[in-house]
Amino acid sequence: MIDKNKQYRTRDGREVRIYATDGIGSYPVHGATHGRQGWTPEKWTADGLFFYDGSQREGDLIEVKPRIQREFWLNVYRGDSLSTRYDSKEHADRGATIERLACVKIIIDCEEGEGL
Repeated sequence: MIDKNKQYRTRDGREVRIYATDGIGSYPVHGATHGRQGWTPEKWTADGLFFYDGSQREGDLIEVKPRIQREFWLNVYRGDSLSTRYDSKEHADRGATIERLACVKIIIDCEEGEGL
């Protein structure tokens, strides 16, 4: 079921605004898609399908999940030992001991819930 409090795009990548999810009939979801000409009014089924026949179409709604983006640094030591995370390489360098083998930059960029 489509939730007007969530963010969606069309299967072909267009931005979507959802205005209502409680319309009557086979297409209760009302909103608009953004294309080259601007915003175009559209309707979808309760499940976000552009056509009621159940086949996949370019205009179907796909939920856009928030992205998690983080960058941090870890000092690596012998025996698989790691330091706590640091927000910058400079902070990691200051927190390192002489036994440090490496300083590794970790970048996390994924959709919320990915990998669970």
